[in-house]
Amino acid sequence: MTSLQPIKLFWRNQVPNPSKVLIILEELNLPYESSWVELDGLKTKPFTDVNPNGRVPAIIDPNTGLTLWESGAIVQYLIDTYDKDHKISYDTFPEQYQLIQWSYFQASGQGPYFGQSAWFNIFHEKIYGESPESAKVRYGAEVKRVAGVLDSVLKERDWLVGDKCTYADLAFVMWNMQIAFFMAGREGDQAWRPEEFPHFTRWQEAMLARESVKKVVGVLMDKEVKSSLSDWLV
Repeated sequence: MTSLQPIKLFWRNQVPNPSKVLIILEELNLPYESSWVELDGLKTKPFTDVNPNGRVPAIIDPNTGLTLWESGAIVQYLIDTYDKDHKISYDTFPEQYQLIQWSYFQASGQGPYFGQSAWFNIFHEKIYGESPESAKVRYGAEVKRVAGVLDSVLKERDWLVGDKCTYADLAFVMWNMQIAFFMAGREGDQAWRPEEFPHFTRWQEAMLARESVKKVVGVLMDKEVKSSLSDWLV
């Protein structure tokens, strides 16, 4: 990997999806450097030339000439291109398809529902001056449902696929980390109680203990991030 040029990651900090990509870059020990995108620059040029959808993350990989956006697509590309030793993936049947299954569940289930719960619990009232309780209840229930699905599967195993932590597990960790924050105002049967999901909680703690995740959590206040490799690679 020492001959690789740094991959450029367009990102904003404290946002789960860019951090999801950052964890994979760290796990694979890939050189990278970031390009911070201001909030008011997301929907305008030059960033929309990189991502016409105007959201982060996006990457430019000078090693292959590829520009790519959508966090799930970026993770899949990094795995397919750079995880040749299958450190955090499998190339066996049925594991390789189970990895895709859980990745799709994260992108279509966890991310959107957790994001909507965060929106209505934290941000909606500040912008629109109203606090729709029905939306808070609906998306809070979805957070618990998704956590329950994961908890039921993890009752029988340590990781989602196979016998090791993979990119499918790591896709969930940053949104999981936000639950206590955006559900803090919920009470009674709508409150978030980690003890109700013991296998989910154990799994999350195991991922938080990984060096890649600890590093990413440690830079969430930083606008600029780069791998240690980027300092000396040409």
